[in-house]
Amino acid sequence: MTEDMEGVPYEPGSQWYDGEAGPLVRPYAMTGGRTKPGPTGVRFDLIALVTLDVGAPGAGDDTSLGPEHRALIDLCRTETQSVAELSAGADLPVGVVRVLLGDLLELGCVTVSRPVPPAQLPDERILREVIEGLRAL
Repeated sequence: MTEDMEGVPYEPGSQWYDGEAGPLVRPYAMTGGRTKPGPTGVRFDLIALVTLDVGAPGAGDDTSLGPEHRALIDLCRTETQSVAELSAGADLPVGVVRVLLGDLLELGCVTVSRPVPPAQLPDERILREVIEGLRAL
């Protein structure tokens, strides 16, 4: 008999175990049947940046969080990551990651920011002129 990530025993020949994939858990089971993040009003676009709030009360308390929540927190410990990177790193569907991030945001474990919109970036022409001016020095 083997244990899954939560320490729950399972039989390798059971319906909840796949020899190649390991234990099988449906995405809706990870989110409690929810398909949208909580009432935070934050949009979790693929490029939204997620940062761990190390001073948050729930960030170090792993007992109240599920294994998927903890995996996302662990991925954010080293550096700020996008929602797409978290999805790939945790090997979870983006929809599941969005719901889980909504939970973490409500607990105050993470902060979410948007990258600078392209309209607010300097014009490429101006950057080229600056480079040419620096080369002329």
